[in-house]
Amino acid sequence: MNGWQWIKRLLTVDDSILDSTFSLGNREEPGPRGPESGSPSGKSSGRTDPTSGEGEKTGRPEARRRPIPWARWSRRGDPAESRPGAGGGAPSGSSGGGDGGGADGGDDPIPPSMDKLHEMLNQTFSLPQNKDIIVRNLTIALPEPRRAVIVFVDGLVDKAIVNSHVLQPLMLLAPIRPDEEEVQRSLNMDTVLRALVPGNQVERVEKFRNAVKQLLMGNTLLFVEGLTEGLAIETKGWDKRSVSDPKSEQVIRGPHEAFTENFRTNTALIRVRLRSPKLVTEILQVGQTTKNDVAILYLKGVANPKLVEEVKRRVNSLQIDALIDSGLLEQYLEDPPATIVPKILSTERPDRVASFLVEGHVALLVSGSPYALVVPVSFWALFHTAEDAYLRWPFGSFIRVIRFVSLFIAVLLPAVYIGVTNYHPEMLPTDLMMAIASSRERVPFPVIGEVLMMELAIELIREAGIRIPSVIGPTIGIVGALILGQAAVQAGIISPLLVIVVSVTALASFTTPNYNLSFAMRVLRFVFIALAGAFGFYGIGLGITAFLANLVSAKSFGVPLMSPVAPHRHSNPDIVMRGQAYEQELRPEYLRPGDRKMQEPLNRRWDPWSNTGQKQSDGDAGTDGSDSEKGGDGRR
Repeated sequence: MNGWQWIKRLLTVDDSILDSTFSLGNREEPGPRGPESGSPSGKSSGRTDPTSGEGEKTGRPEARRRPIPWARWSRRGDPAESRPGAGGGAPSGSSGGGDGGGADGGDDPIPPSMDKLHEMLNQTFSLPQNKDIIVRNLTIALPEPRRAVIVFVDGLVDKAIVNSHVLQPLMLLAPIRPDEEEVQRSLNMDTVLRALVPGNQVERVEKFRNAVKQLLMGNTLLFVEGLTEGLAIETKGWDKRSVSDPKSEQVIRGPHEAFTENFRTNTALIRVRLRSPKLVTEILQVGQTTKNDVAILYLKGVANPKLVEEVKRRVNSLQIDALIDSGLLEQYLEDPPATIVPKILSTERPDRVASFLVEGHVALLVSGSPYALVVPVSFWALFHTAEDAYLRWPFGSFIRVIRFVSLFIAVLLPAVYIGVTNYHPEMLPTDLMMAIASSRERVPFPVIGEVLMMELAIELIREAGIRIPSVIGPTIGIVGALILGQAAVQAGIISPLLVIVVSVTALASFTTPNYNLSFAMRVLRFVFIALAGAFGFYGIGLGITAFLANLVSAKSFGVPLMSPVAPHRHSNPDIVMRGQAYEQELRPEYLRPGDRKMQEPLNRRWDPWSNTGQKQSDGDAGTDGSDSEKGGDGRR
């Protein structure tokens, strides 16, 4: 055995145990697996991998030779057409990845017999071991009593609604109109829906699978003996966090409301800001076990239909077992190739989502997640905040300039310090260079070692401040930084100037408004530190070139990430500098919206300074016949 084979054998993980049956009791002796041991083919689990040139045996050859593409939707053709049931849920008539082998009944109809219905409920929900599924048998109080059963999930429903709007009408108030002989003689689902159930939202279900889905959404199911249909009654009422201030996007000026974990609360927060019939909310289900609701919101007639279809195609193509949070959905949907800069915007502010929808973007909400996703996104939008539009344009522009300057400081300042000190001291004035050299006279480490130690210390303090209890978090961060910096300088481990450089870099990184982008800046800082330590300014220049090339080639749902700068497209004065509010007339051209005009060109008709090219004075405004040219309402 040569050295390469020994290393390969050392790094090979034997996972053949996953293909053999074992139990916590008596352990069976290993041997060939036959049909009686669970192997469908009756062959041994150790099979030869045809993709291996050495013919070695692997326990799971399928997983090892299966290529991993960037994403299934990135290839030509719709994967949803080649795989049945690609709607995020389990395929029709088959069990999902986590449904326990068709335990939800598949496409079986609802049985008219109460005994058969109880058997299906027991098999699906593992009753009576499962204690949060409540099955309540009752008798409908008609002259000819009829057996019925209601089913709900304890904790997902409002029991007061169940008692007052389901049980009480059926058990006490059913014979409210005894003159209806048809109701008393023959009971059908139309009669139950029309005369017995006063709920405001009631849906008829014919398949047992649909009934299970409605039950797990927080509705109450009603089944009546002799009927092959059921009713799903709206009784949702689980405990939820109330609307509060945003946590990661602090509000300076604007609405103090943030998304919560409640799905319908989040859609309502957007609807209350966009009271337009054009706002469409399509709901898809993702996750064969979790079956999370994913809402796709857009303005019909404004958002590009191709963009909407692309978003729905990517969501429908997901064949996953669980979708817990919108952060997972973001990773599944982003475009290849991978780049360190986020290509999907996540925000917890409803007002910001509303502003993106008005421009022609598409928003996604995941049930149970307090963050919304906005697609597509440009690199420049990652530096914008909602306050930029709420403030007057000089102040909004000034804040944006500060953020972009902070980007260069947070990413390049430590690298520039290393490059100047090690490779290019002639670029500094002599007095400054002598001051740096004298401050480093007692330091035993090279410059790159100093910088790495201080940067790692800052990252440790930042992470510790997040993880420890919030009461002492800020105190630990401030005290830890002061003690570490002062002690390190007094011990002669680092130079005082480096403390200033690292502190300014940390402050600059905190100005980034987007949480995911701040992570990208923190990682890029270490990359540029390594390049500067190896090649000086040449390494920094090569790193900037590679990073810009990556940004220019990256796309967000088919839209270039650097739009509208590269490639250049006509847009409003809202890229780096923030223009006047009445100058934001057009929607972004790179989105190809259905309606390019976002507002009228002359919104301030009373102001002669804002009406460019129009000669108008205070004395003759409205009396020079201009009204007849514009029409009765003063429009052109």
